[in-house]
Amino acid sequence: MEPIEQQAMSPAVIQKIQDRKVIAVLVIQEITDAIPLAKALAAGGVDLIELTLRTPIALDAAKLIMEEVPEITVGLGTVLTVGQVKAAAEIGVAFAVAPGCNPRIISAAKEYGLSFAPGVTTPTDIEMALEQGCRVMKYFPSETSGGMKHLRSMAAPYQYLGLSFIPLGGVNQANAESYLSSPLISAIGGSWIAKSPLIQAQDWGRITENARSIRSLITKINTQ
Repeated sequence: MEPIEQQAMSPAVIQKIQDRKVIAVLVIQEITDAIPLAKALAAGGVDLIELTLRTPIALDAAKLIMEEVPEITVGLGTVLTVGQVKAAAEIGVAFAVAPGCNPRIISAAKEYGLSFAPGVTTPTDIEMALEQGCRVMKYFPSETSGGMKHLRSMAAPYQYLGLSFIPLGGVNQANAESYLSSPLISAIGGSWIAKSPLIQAQDWGRITENARSIRSLITKINTQ
């Protein structure tokens, strides 16, 4: 493959994701939940989040968390349009991801200097992402696509390129170890840590417990 001049994700962001190993994936409906939610995650040791652009207040919530809970590294998810890429870059989030692989969106992210990971489930997706300079990709939806068995087979022809993946979709505390034990995985995306019903119930204690549980599992795997 020809050399690619510009990578789609900065080395610093890649290192952060690889170090933390888990990204809490969040859907925030009410702006008043943003700060207590972020603090609950941080208290449990999860300081890397993907705040999905599925609600009208998502961008405002991201800005608020960055201002008030600076220990949290904020990324945006469900980034589907060039306008969303521009908005993400303007508020200064660390990274963005999408469920699919759209070359136009990847190109826009590079134009605006926004670290970006597209979603992939097929070799075609991977090759489209590679063409745009992506080396870190979101594997989505992971469980219904075949989990680690599918990912290992799909990624095999490209392993010499040093690709890594962030699985999301059906990943949970029970199966997290099967993903995290693979060298293909940069980090897992965890929507179970702070599911929408927990956020809506303002059950910050349970969210902190969930964060502590996955942090404990990651520590165990790292020491094996």
